[in-house]
Amino acid sequence: MDRIAKILVPYDFTEVSRRALDYAVAFAGNRPDKHLVVCFMQETEDQQVLEDEYAKIKAGLTKAFRAEMSWVAFAPPSVDGLLKKCQWVQPDLIVMGTSGSEDPEGTTHTSQTVLATECPVLVIPKDVGEEFQLKTIALVLGSKEIDDPKVLGTLLDIARTFNAKVHVLTIENKPGTYGYSESEERNEELLEYYLESFYSHHVFIENEDVVKGIFDYVVEKEIDMLAILPRNHARKGTPSEGRLTRLLTLQTRSPLLAVEH
Repeated sequence: MDRIAKILVPYDFTEVSRRALDYAVAFAGNRPDKHLVVCFMQETEDQQVLEDEYAKIKAGLTKAFRAEMSWVAFAPPSVDGLLKKCQWVQPDLIVMGTSGSEDPEGTTHTSQTVLATECPVLVIPKDVGEEFQLKTIALVLGSKEIDDPKVLGTLLDIARTFNAKVHVLTIENKPGTYGYSESEERNEELLEYYLESFYSHHVFIENEDVVKGIFDYVVEKEIDMLAILPRNHARKGTPSEGRLTRLLTLQTRSPLLAVEH
């Protein structure tokens, strides 16, 4: 199982990155086995500004915060710079804010990072609720077989930590019989095995618009976190270009976990 111990939080002094840091603090704060690494990003690195900001962050923590915290920095902000810093820090998870975009052909630094890194990324949208809650997770799954079921370890660790139930969601966007192919039956076996008692059920929903179908389910069932297995790093078959992953990252209004796949 992949245990999440070290969490990297990119921080560029914007409200979006502050919201992501708040979420990361709530996510890991009362657990002494967690280590939050604040990754400062500035146009021009100013050591005094960094030290002052880090002191302000530390001063804002409550007595309930028991995780370890440290910081690193690089300049100027860039996706490549962040990826290089990740190679050095070796985090188990990146918690990264996003301002999102309604442009279906658009992109953001966060969506680029999700598609480029092989580290799991937890995307925190700017308008996510301030009250932390993680009781239900919806894992979006297609009809193709999960080619490396070990990636479910990250999802299991989160579900186990928060005692969260995992719904598995498949959108039927074209005619066909869903849930009965050899690949889908194999997926079901893997889900039951790797997610243990935290696996709740698998639901199939008809909707030609996959993205809308996913978001409608999140709202209807009051899901606290979405999870996806991007196939742009797939080890078997042909990797995808990551269009669905990019769209979900751009448009999500709830925390979105992209597990390297």
